[in-house]
Amino acid sequence: MVFTIITLPITILFIVMGLSQLYYAIKLKRRFPEEHNFYNSFIVVLLWIVTGIMYPFFYMEDNEHVRFHQSFSMSIICIFSLLLVFSILMYQHRVVLKDRPYLKQNRTLAKFLEKYELINVTNVNRNNNKSYSLRTDFHRKLFHLIPAGVIIILYNFAVHIWEGVLHADQVWGITGYDYGMFLILTIGYSSVILFVALDFIRLSYIFENRNIYHLLPDCLSNTLIKSLKRNEIYEFTKTVILVLSMVPLLFLPFGVFAAAALITSIGDGFASLVGVAFGKHHFPKNNNKTIIGYIAGFLASFGVSLFALFLFEPALLPLKVIVIALSGGIVFLIIDLLSLKIDDNILNPIFCGIIMTFFYFIL
Repeated sequence: MVFTIITLPITILFIVMGLSQLYYAIKLKRRFPEEHNFYNSFIVVLLWIVTGIMYPFFYMEDNEHVRFHQSFSMSIICIFSLLLVFSILMYQHRVVLKDRPYLKQNRTLAKFLEKYELINVTNVNRNNNKSYSLRTDFHRKLFHLIPAGVIIILYNFAVHIWEGVLHADQVWGITGYDYGMFLILTIGYSSVILFVALDFIRLSYIFENRNIYHLLPDCLSNTLIKSLKRNEIYEFTKTVILVLSMVPLLFLPFGVFAAAALITSIGDGFASLVGVAFGKHHFPKNNNKTIIGYIAGFLASFGVSLFALFLFEPALLPLKVIVIALSGGIVFLIIDLLSLKIDDNILNPIFCGIIMTFFYFIL
């Protein structure tokens, strides 16, 4: 595939979003130098640009049927998504906040932080700190599973049901693989546009004269209070980072992609949950990560990789599957042990995917 007038708006939109996030990141770093991680933001900016450029190359064929689906996808990503964000803002401005100045006064960063501290302190006091942390982490990690789960479901629906059972490819003139890419890219790209737009609204408190934080719906604000860690208040949400990190992996064999995606969600989730629930021995000593958490994360990563490879790559020899899965688990363990400043939602899918692909082709 090549760039066309149909796909170009998506590429331009994603580059603009990336540069906008860079602008926000610079402002956040200046105002909150200790809280904001500029390394993560800069890498995410690069992911925005790469994701936008990659869009047309995910399709295997280039014909009138594929271009029809691309034009439909472009309309949803570039027009419908932005109209949805605009509708949310107008509804908040014209309906929710109209004649209710007290609501606008209560929707500020200071009020958010006050409510955040109150709810979290109350929950810690009401429950023991371990059970509260475990429940909070469970909700966060379950949410991280959604992108990987949706992609795997859509791909298998398109390839095995839409084409394999219904033979809809003969009607629409587009293969199950390309139809799967259409579904995955349309939903994935639209979702990150929606999430980052809401993030732009939430983080607009950095602007004194252009602060539209008050347009953020209360339901979203309350969800963030329950799911964000303290330092994440000054960062872009993890959902955007996670989806953008997974998109480049769609070029890999699907079994490897599925393994890397599940390592990022389930492997990381097991490491965190088991560490919080049963961890006693920390390593390093001044770190909140525990030895049993490392072990649980490695075993879970190895296990989900075996599952994904045996399920989606049935032609591979069992020994090859074990080696590839083992490499993914080891890479996850190394990243977990290093505890780098870069978000593991970026490092895990990319590096696990690269190493597993290396063994996939050389063995």
